[in-house]
This record gives sequence, structure tokens and C-alpha cells, in this order.
Amino acid sequence: MDRVEAEAIYDAGREVCVEFILELAARVEQVEERLARLEAQARQDSRTSSRPPSSDPPKTRAQRRAEARAKAKELMRSEGEGRKAGGQAGHPGAGRELRPEDQVDEIVDHYPDACGGCGREFTAEEQRPRRRFGRHQVAELPPISVTWTEHRTHQLRCRRCRARTSARVPEQIGVCAFGPRLQAAVVTLTARHRISRRGIAELARDLFGVTLSTGAVDAICQRASQALAGPHLQLQDWVLDQGSVHVDETGWRTSGEGRALWDRDHPGRGVLSDRRALQPRAVGRADRPLPRGRGL
Repeated sequence: MDRVEAEAIYDAGREVCVEFILELAARVEQVEERLARLEAQARQDSRTSSRPPSSDPPKTRAQRRAEARAKAKELMRSEGEGRKAGGQAGHPGAGRELRPEDQVDEIVDHYPDACGGCGREFTAEEQRPRRRFGRHQVAELPPISVTWTEHRTHQLRCRRCRARTSARVPEQIGVCAFGPRLQAAVVTLTARHRISRRGIAELARDLFGVTLSTGAVDAICQRASQALAGPHLQLQDWVLDQGSVHVDETGWRTSGEGRALWDRDHPGRGVLSDRRALQPRAVGRADRPLPRGRGL
């Protein structure tokens, strides 16, 4: 609208001017409502609407954190002005629970040497256990060292035929120079806790005081794998023979090659298989097909 049109409306009389002003007011009200609605939509994010977090603007997270910190500071000022840091007087303790006396291996009594008031030294007769005392417990590992056992094979001569016979080391001992508990510790640290062969050799030297080469560690792991092959097959057959089996597969890449970890579970037992990624992938084809007619 220009000046000429405005003067024409004014010259048309009072009623025309009033109707024109009311029409303009209605249009302004509609525009303000639309503007308010658009501004409200622009302020919405994943916390105030059903929109996914991925639709939030980049600065929304930083703004939320700043607002949360400001609210937290204001709340602390309003609730505890002058409140000191740390535990407040009267709050329940949260220290480590003390073990009962029958579960303590050693008790060490400590007595003050002299009076804190006058400085008089306490005699040995005064330094005796009382009914009330403070308690502080310390957990510690005992000294760990490997016990060495030497197996000697002796030779005896028969009085009857005069033949000499030498003793033999039992088969379960002669296979390896390390005992079953030490081997079990090595296999547990390697397989369960994913420590490298070199790391196991260093731990054995530092913790147990025994020298193990990386080749010896690998040999121990290989023997354990062979010993567990039979029980593993029995467990696998038992799981796959159940009426229902949960099967899952997780893939990853090693040296650019596709790998897959297959998991077959039944309540209480499960079998894991590390196989190369199958093409095409099929449930139950990692080692053997599932029994026909059985559900997943």
C-alpha cells in the first residue's frame, strides 16, 4: 500500500477506516500466532519433544550442560549457603565394612607411649587390652613364591637276577616342568584376561619368581587346549541336542580378514566358536547344522 491508497481509504469515511483497521489488526494477530508457533518449534529438542537426539542442533548439548551447571550452583546456594565441602556432620558413614574377629588372621595391638595431657609415660602393666578400642583392618597378600619339587629316580639291583631297574617319573609329572596350579594360572591369565605370552612371562618372573619363556607359555596353553577339546565337544553336542537353542553371531576383522564369533546358548550352558565369516551367513552353520525340526 502506498500513500495514495491510504488517502483514498481516509477520504472514504469513518466506517471504511474502522473496517480497514480491524482487518489489519486481525492479520497482525495471525502473523504473531504463527511467529510464536515457529519460535516454539525452533526451541524444541529431544528432551522437550518426541524428536530424536540426532536432530538436536550442535550447540544444544553444550547449552544444556551450561544450564544444568547453573541450576546446580543455584540449588547449592539456596540449600546450603556456607556449606563446607566433603561429608557433613551427622551423615551415615560409607566406609569399608569391617570383618568379624573370627575372620581376621592376625591382631596387632597398639598403645600410646605417653599421656597426651601431662606427658607421663605409660608402663607395660597399663598397656593392656581394654573393652573398648578402635579398629582398623588392612588386607594384604601373603608372600608369593613358587615351591620347587625335585623328583629323583633311583636305580635298584635285584638280589635274585642281579638286574638293575630304574624308577620312572609319573606320566602326569614328566610331561611338563611346571605344576598344574601354575599352568592353570598361566592359562587363566592368558585366555580369560587376554594377557599376551610375553606379558605372562614377565608376570611369572615378577609375581612368582619363576622364569618362563614365551615358548613355554605357549606350550602350556596348547596343552590346556588339547586337554579341553574333549569336554568342549561334549558340551557342544549337548547344547545342540536341546529342544531350543539361542544362536548369535558377532563379526569383526583381523588383519583385513572377516571373522565371526558364534554363540550358541541354552539356559545354564553355552558354546562359543571363533570362525571365519561365513558367506552367505547362516544360523547354526558355524560347526554343524542345528538338529532338524528344532527351534531357535
